[in-house]
Amino acid sequence: MNRRRPEFQAIDLATWPTVAYTEFDHETRRTFEARMQVLVRYARGESLKQIEQCTGVDRRQLYRWLERALSLHPDGRPFGFRALVSYLRVTEYVRLSPVRVHGERGSCGAAGALSQLFERYPTLAAWLLLQVKQHRVLLEQINTDGRLRTRLRGLQPLHDEFLRHCRAVGLTAADYPFNTAGRAIRSLSQRLKEEMLRSFGAAARSAGASHLKGLPHRGDDVGSPAATRPYQVVEFDGHRLDIRLKVVVRDPLGFEHEFEMERVWLLVIIDVCTRVVLAYHLVLAREYSRYDVIKTIEKALEPHRARPFTIEGLSYGPQDGFASQRLPELEYVTWEWMKLDNAKANLADDTLTALCEFVGCLVDAGPMYSPDERPYIERFFGTIASRLSSRLPGYTGSHPRDLRRALADPKGNLRLYVSLDELEELVEYAIAGYNGTPHSGLNNATPLDAMEYFIRGKQIMVTWLAEHHRRTLCLMQSARRCPVRAYLDQGVRPHINVHGVRYTSDVLAASTRLIGTQLLIYMNADDLRCVRAFLPDGTELGVLDAQGAWRVVPHNLKLRQEIRKLKGQRHGSAMVGANPIEAYVQTKLEQARKTRKAATELAHAVRLLASAPTVRTPVGPARPVETGMAASTATQAAPASPMVTAVELAARAPVRPRKLSIGTGQVF
Repeated sequence: MNRRRPEFQAIDLATWPTVAYTEFDHETRRTFEARMQVLVRYARGESLKQIEQCTGVDRRQLYRWLERALSLHPDGRPFGFRALVSYLRVTEYVRLSPVRVHGERGSCGAAGALSQLFERYPTLAAWLLLQVKQHRVLLEQINTDGRLRTRLRGLQPLHDEFLRHCRAVGLTAADYPFNTAGRAIRSLSQRLKEEMLRSFGAAARSAGASHLKGLPHRGDDVGSPAATRPYQVVEFDGHRLDIRLKVVVRDPLGFEHEFEMERVWLLVIIDVCTRVVLAYHLVLAREYSRYDVIKTIEKALEPHRARPFTIEGLSYGPQDGFASQRLPELEYVTWEWMKLDNAKANLADDTLTALCEFVGCLVDAGPMYSPDERPYIERFFGTIASRLSSRLPGYTGSHPRDLRRALADPKGNLRLYVSLDELEELVEYAIAGYNGTPHSGLNNATPLDAMEYFIRGKQIMVTWLAEHHRRTLCLMQSARRCPVRAYLDQGVRPHINVHGVRYTSDVLAASTRLIGTQLLIYMNADDLRCVRAFLPDGTELGVLDAQGAWRVVPHNLKLRQEIRKLKGQRHGSAMVGANPIEAYVQTKLEQARKTRKAATELAHAVRLLASAPTVRTPVGPARPVETGMAASTATQAAPASPMVTAVELAARAPVRPRKLSIGTGQVF
């Protein structure tokens, strides 16, 4: 028959925290080993009588040690063998006798008096916890000789209010804390520190931290695995370049105009295993959108095209470049995992659909406010800041008091600012050089050498994008459902409206039966001159062209949204014309001298008009989009001046005669 107490029948010593008792002095070590041997014998199943005969320890003392060992430690685990250390307290001291005054200097022996006060008056304890939660007193950390020291800020006003609450509950001058010399200010300070340091979250918030980070990963966490091969895990993020930029615009007469613009975003996708930057994308906006994220993904899939440098001294080195340039077999290679942050553009439905359904990868957004979850791309942005941004004139610095900000200040001289075209070449040169520079995390091998070692040396298998997807990368944009509209009494033929512009075709204009039907529309956010339409049953209807000047001048979704926004303002009367894009450019040209935002929007429009192909880019699964050398040739064939380009394209547009709507005056 087992006569042991029920709570001590099943004890697992393997889960108990241990003690480094070998560092104790001889007498303390011998005492601790004797106590530990008693508990080990008990856990093995020896009888209490046998343990008493062999060790000389009474069973009441054995049960006392077991109770101490099984009590809960503040770290959430049982005390275990730690409870066997001599003079170790496992419970808080509870005072029973009241505090009495002895002599003129106040009371003596007031240990536990504040805890006794809070136990008798729970409203005081609740009030103190509320003050800690409302940050009425702050915790300040001081590091001296590697030891953590803390002090409180705002303790004196809180102590005065504490005494007022003590009087409110009925305490008199003969009661604690009024009968002590310091009115219990030191005890109150110690109690506040204990409450704040009870958990790291409470301590960090009391010290002013807005979020927590650095929690170690657990084995059962659901997330991306450790990268052991290329294209297994990639990281994506956006970085705002801390430099002041200018845009140079050439008017139709050939004169150059310089305007300061806002800073730009640099979006990057980097491979974790080899540290190779797969693609980058510059965004001319205050915030990047989901379309910019998808554009960066497209660039990571497509083969990278070499960029001609106009700045003297810039060129690709023998070891520089991008992965698809050095290894052509890496064109259209997909990845398994993508790690990104919780930005709205990253977690948009279009972005997740493009990654999960089109690319076929898994997405790991990670916890909020945790840049350490993506260490490789954050370290890359630090490299770009130190090697590129901080060395350019107009560097704004990492903070307002950064010394490099004053050293790089061009004193408002726009001629010293970096232009947008120069920045694009510098970013291309810096990233290509990064891929060809020895990396300490790769045992001083370059990222491109590491990629070549895995792909051609170890012959690691990779996954390529399907052939039919390569020709229709624009399908990563989500489809829209647009109703077919027509006005019979006005003679307006069937059409659809997409972002404020009418789209139609010869087939749709003659299809009266489709009025009111919801068409499935695929559009390319980079070229909205045409869209591809499908019927509700999935059959193709064909390409629908935008009407008016929208069909002639290349433009993307961002430019159209800005033009529509401007038309809704007071400047809308100046944009009523045959070419709204040209009117938009002229309006932003006038505003660019006053605001950097207008200069940024002007730079975005100029950049688009100068680089967009003059041939429309159809979208949809039935017809391949224009990629490769065709797009490059069309881009090179565009005129150098974007403003002249818009005017010439509008002038070359075919003009169809219209019938007069003026009546003849005859009455029938």
